[in-house]
Amino acid sequence: MRAAVAAVGAVALLALSACAGGPSLETRSAITASPGDSHELTIGSAGFTESELLAQMYAALLDHAGYRTRVVTVGNRELYEPALEAGQIDVVPEYAATFADWLNAKKKGSKAAPVASPGIGATMTALRKLAGPRGLTVLPAGQAVDQNAFAVRATYARKHHLKTLSDLGRAKLPVRLAAGDECVQRPFCAPGLKKRYGINITAIDPKGVGTTPAKQAVQTGKDEMVLTTSTDATLDQFGLVLLTDDKKLQNADYVIPVVNRARAGSEGPAAALNRLNKVLTTADLAYLNEQVDSWRRLPADVARNYLKSKGLLPQR
Repeated sequence: MRAAVAAVGAVALLALSACAGGPSLETRSAITASPGDSHELTIGSAGFTESELLAQMYAALLDHAGYRTRVVTVGNRELYEPALEAGQIDVVPEYAATFADWLNAKKKGSKAAPVASPGIGATMTALRKLAGPRGLTVLPAGQAVDQNAFAVRATYARKHHLKTLSDLGRAKLPVRLAAGDECVQRPFCAPGLKKRYGINITAIDPKGVGTTPAKQAVQTGKDEMVLTTSTDATLDQFGLVLLTDDKKLQNADYVIPVVNRARAGSEGPAAALNRLNKVLTTADLAYLNEQVDSWRRLPADVARNYLKSKGLLPQR
């Protein structure tokens, strides 16, 4: 059965937040429910192209395995993670390092030392230790990795001789950064750019991560830099280039499925989702993103065509 795609509006998001807004782990005991196997599963997407593509691939694989799914789009981690804990969402595509540090900060506070690292093994160990007590199961990482990345206008880079983020820090230029509003607090974003590279971030322009408006703001000179991802396939269209993360601010952000253990923690969903790990690469992700962002194809169609091309779905 094809996945139903639901774009969640403001009212629905408020309802979802309310449903997920019960006692948090900080005020209740750790969740110890046995792995469940609900056959009606809700897949969450964070609302940007790649997350939507991954969610659609997860839904198609689960549908093919006999589950009944729907995809809902929820704006950010601050909304969908509590909903995932509460069982309002059953599966989400995540990124290992970012999610590990986010859960650690949720547990210990925003000033907690990072637990993620450039190594996927250590990062996954730390992540599972944090996710387990919250009733979440982190499935294995595959080959695909998508790190946060920062891009500037190619003309701006040439003018100031910028190839790396260190170059930008040494240039002491004022930088208005187009990013998500959460960039103000997240260590991989504004705080990390200031601390590790000495970059003078003067303001955050809250246009989202790698969105068209965010890249247009840099293209037109309203902003100097945009937070995007290493699999962004549209930078050339906006005259943008990535600056190398030469001091490795970004950690091991391999793509991982995270599930609510009580509803989707059994072997069935894991087996269906783990099939993607054998084929999906970082280059594949960039190409799939390009089909949606540049060629204007629907994420659901792109996802299903890719899975068919890899033999994970029947051709019919």
